[in-house]
Amino acid sequence: MTVTPPATTHLAPAPTAPATTAPWTDLLAAATDDCLTALLKGADQDWSHPAQALDWTCRQTLDHLALGLMGYTGLLIARPDDRYITLFASLDPQAPVPACLDGLRIAASLLTSTVRDTPAEARAWHPWGHSDATGFAAMGITELAVHTYDITRALGLTWTPPDDLSTAVLARLFPDAPAGHTPSDTLLWCTGRIPLPGLPRRADWQWDGTVR
Repeated sequence: MTVTPPATTHLAPAPTAPATTAPWTDLLAAATDDCLTALLKGADQDWSHPAQALDWTCRQTLDHLALGLMGYTGLLIARPDDRYITLFASLDPQAPVPACLDGLRIAASLLTSTVRDTPAEARAWHPWGHSDATGFAAMGITELAVHTYDITRALGLTWTPPDDLSTAVLARLFPDAPAGHTPSDTLLWCTGRIPLPGLPRRADWQWDGTVR
């Protein structure tokens, strides 16, 4: 009797993220760790004070930051052409600050995972330029950096965005950034936080997320 061997099942290889997103997921994870470490140092202070040069309190700024990171995650998943998403996520206003920082880590981790899993050709709407996964990663890093700066300054803590993170987002989102200054100071100037020698503080600013 001839026995027919069972058919061999060929499993398709697991999808891998585009190579171009790998450095950005590493940078986003590093930004998350650095910013949360800085914010945790001021967790026992009064977060009802206004954040540096903002109309929001430190608590409201933290909530805005979590909402923004979740919003970028949603845009990368839904990929709308002409609108923002309808899902918003906020931190519990009654929760202690350390618990809210856990919420911020969750939001940042979800964005990181989504960047990793998004195809290189995917695009999503943003009011400051339709963008790809690397662009939204850069936006997330910028949000983390500038708002951590806003909060720590209000709490009397000394912190500035790391130069490696600043260099990456300047190249991706601020192609017209001025030369001749430290990356950290340049990012803070581009986002309207500080003046630079010969350059007054910007009253209006925005990044350019379009794919170049």
